[in-house]
Amino acid sequence: MPQQASPRGTFLKVAEAVKAQIDADPAMTELPTLAELMAAHNVSRGVALRAFKVLKEEGWAEQVRGSRWRVVRKGEQRDRRPLAERIADVFHTNKLKVGDEFPSTSALADQFGASRPTVAKALDKLGADGLLSESRQGKQRTVLALPGREERS
Repeated sequence: MPQQASPRGTFLKVAEAVKAQIDADPAMTELPTLAELMAAHNVSRGVALRAFKVLKEEGWAEQVRGSRWRVVRKGEQRDRRPLAERIADVFHTNKLKVGDEFPSTSALADQFGASRPTVAKALDKLGADGLLSESRQGKQRTVLALPGREERS
Protein backbone atom coordinates (compact mmCIF):
# COMPACT_ATOMS: atom_id res chain seq x y z
CA MET A 1 0.00 0.00 0.00
CA PRO A 2 1.62 3.32 -1.03
CA GLN A 3 2.30 5.82 1.70
CA GLN A 4 0.44 9.10 1.37
CA ALA A 5 2.61 12.20 0.93
CA SER A 6 3.10 14.25 4.07
CA PRO A 7 2.24 17.95 4.00
CA ARG A 8 5.08 20.49 4.20
CA GLY A 9 6.44 21.07 7.68
CA THR A 10 5.52 17.63 9.00
CA PHE A 11 9.09 17.20 10.26
CA LEU A 12 8.58 20.29 12.46
CA LYS A 13 5.42 18.76 13.94
CA VAL A 14 7.30 15.52 14.62
CA ALA A 15 10.14 17.47 16.26
CA GLU A 16 7.62 19.35 18.43
CA ALA A 17 6.04 16.05 19.48
CA VAL A 18 9.45 14.67 20.49
CA LYS A 19 10.22 17.88 22.44
CA ALA A 20 6.93 17.46 24.31
CA GLN A 21 7.85 13.84 25.04
CA ILE A 22 11.25 14.95 26.40
CA ASP A 23 9.61 17.60 28.61
CA ALA A 24 7.03 15.12 29.90
CA ASP A 25 9.57 12.42 30.81
CA PRO A 26 12.55 13.69 32.87
CA ALA A 27 14.03 10.18 32.87
CA MET A 28 14.18 10.04 29.07
CA THR A 29 17.84 9.86 28.01
CA GLU A 30 17.59 8.61 24.42
CA LEU A 31 15.38 9.53 21.50
CA PRO A 32 13.23 6.90 19.84
CA THR A 33 14.93 5.03 17.01
CA LEU A 34 14.37 6.19 13.45
CA ALA A 35 12.03 3.24 12.85
CA GLU A 36 10.05 3.98 16.04
CA LEU A 37 9.69 7.64 15.08
CA MET A 38 8.57 6.72 11.56
CA ALA A 39 5.97 4.26 12.88
CA ALA A 40 4.68 6.50 15.69
CA HIS A 41 4.10 9.47 13.39
CA ASN A 42 3.45 7.57 10.14
CA VAL A 43 6.15 9.50 8.29
CA SER A 44 8.90 8.65 5.84
CA ARG A 45 12.54 8.14 6.72
CA GLY A 46 13.40 11.55 5.25
CA VAL A 47 10.83 13.33 7.42
CA ALA A 48 12.10 11.55 10.56
CA LEU A 49 15.72 12.43 9.70
CA ARG A 50 14.76 16.09 9.24
CA ALA A 51 13.03 16.03 12.64
CA PHE A 52 16.25 14.67 14.23
CA LYS A 53 18.19 17.46 12.50
CA VAL A 54 15.86 20.10 13.97
CA LEU A 55 16.23 18.59 17.46
CA LYS A 56 20.00 18.71 17.10
CA GLU A 57 20.08 22.29 15.78
CA GLU A 58 17.83 23.48 18.60
CA GLY A 59 19.96 21.75 21.25
CA TRP A 60 17.43 19.11 22.31
CA ALA A 61 19.48 16.11 21.22
CA GLU A 62 22.91 15.04 20.08
CA GLN A 63 23.92 12.27 17.77
CA VAL A 64 26.04 9.54 19.35
CA ARG A 65 28.17 7.64 16.91
CA GLY A 66 27.24 3.96 16.91
CA SER A 67 24.32 4.49 19.27
CA ARG A 68 20.93 6.16 19.59
CA TRP A 69 20.48 9.90 19.68
CA ARG A 70 20.91 11.25 23.23
CA VAL A 71 18.60 13.77 24.91
CA VAL A 72 20.31 17.00 25.98
CA ARG A 73 18.57 18.72 28.87
CA LYS A 74 18.60 22.51 29.10
CA GLY A 75 21.45 23.73 31.31
CA GLU A 76 23.01 20.27 31.31
CA GLN A 77 26.77 20.22 31.46
CA ARG A 78 28.12 17.30 29.47
CA ASP A 79 31.74 16.37 29.03
CA ARG A 80 32.09 16.33 25.26
CA ARG A 81 35.70 15.14 25.15
CA PRO A 82 36.41 11.89 23.31
CA LEU A 83 35.73 8.79 25.39
CA ALA A 84 39.42 7.82 25.52
CA GLU A 85 40.24 11.17 27.15
CA ARG A 86 37.44 10.78 29.68
CA ILE A 87 38.55 7.24 30.49
CA ALA A 88 42.13 8.51 30.92
CA ASP A 89 40.81 10.57 33.85
CA VAL A 90 40.27 7.24 35.65
CA PHE A 91 44.05 7.04 36.21
CA HIS A 92 43.81 10.11 38.46
CA THR A 93 40.35 9.67 39.99
CA ASN A 94 41.13 6.07 41.04
CA LYS A 95 44.68 7.04 42.08
CA LEU A 96 46.15 4.26 39.96
CA LYS A 97 49.86 3.51 39.90
CA VAL A 98 51.98 1.60 37.40
CA GLY A 99 51.19 -2.11 37.79
CA ASP A 100 47.65 -1.59 39.16
CA GLU A 101 44.70 -3.28 37.51
CA PHE A 102 42.60 -0.99 35.34
CA PRO A 103 38.78 -1.18 35.68
CA SER A 104 37.04 -3.68 33.40
CA THR A 105 35.40 -2.79 30.11
CA SER A 106 31.98 -3.57 31.60
CA ALA A 107 32.56 -1.35 34.64
CA LEU A 108 33.74 1.52 32.42
CA ALA A 109 30.78 1.03 30.06
CA ASP A 110 28.43 1.45 33.03
CA GLN A 111 30.37 4.41 34.41
CA PHE A 112 30.47 6.32 31.12
CA GLY A 113 27.13 5.21 29.68
CA ALA A 114 28.74 3.76 26.56
CA SER A 115 28.60 0.38 24.89
CA ARG A 116 31.27 -2.21 25.71
CA PRO A 117 32.63 -2.24 22.11
CA THR A 118 32.97 1.56 22.19
CA VAL A 119 34.80 1.41 25.54
CA ALA A 120 37.01 -1.40 24.20
CA LYS A 121 38.06 0.82 21.27
CA ALA A 122 38.92 3.65 23.66
CA LEU A 123 40.93 1.24 25.83
CA ASP A 124 42.75 -0.01 22.74
CA LYS A 125 43.71 3.60 22.00
CA LEU A 126 45.08 4.00 25.53
CA GLY A 127 46.94 0.73 25.03
CA ALA A 128 48.39 2.01 21.73
CA ASP A 129 49.53 5.12 23.62
CA GLY A 130 51.47 2.81 25.96
CA LEU A 131 49.33 3.48 29.02
CA LEU A 132 47.63 0.08 29.38
CA SER A 133 48.55 -3.54 28.77
CA GLU A 134 46.97 -5.46 25.91
CA SER A 135 43.50 -6.89 26.22
CA ARG A 136 43.52 -10.63 26.81
CA GLN A 137 40.49 -12.78 27.42
CA GLY A 138 40.01 -13.37 31.12
CA LYS A 139 42.87 -11.06 32.13
CA GLN A 140 42.47 -7.58 33.55
CA ARG A 141 44.37 -4.76 31.82
CA THR A 142 47.14 -3.24 33.91
CA VAL A 143 48.59 0.24 34.03
CA LEU A 144 51.92 0.47 32.15
CA ALA A 145 52.40 4.22 32.44
CA LEU A 146 50.52 7.24 33.70
CA PRO A 147 49.19 9.93 31.36
CA GLY A 148 51.64 12.77 30.89
CA ARG A 149 54.63 10.64 31.86
CA GLU A 150 57.11 8.89 29.62
CA GLU A 151 58.48 6.22 31.91
CA ARG A 152 57.19 2.67 31.70
CA SER A 153 57.65 -0.38 33.88
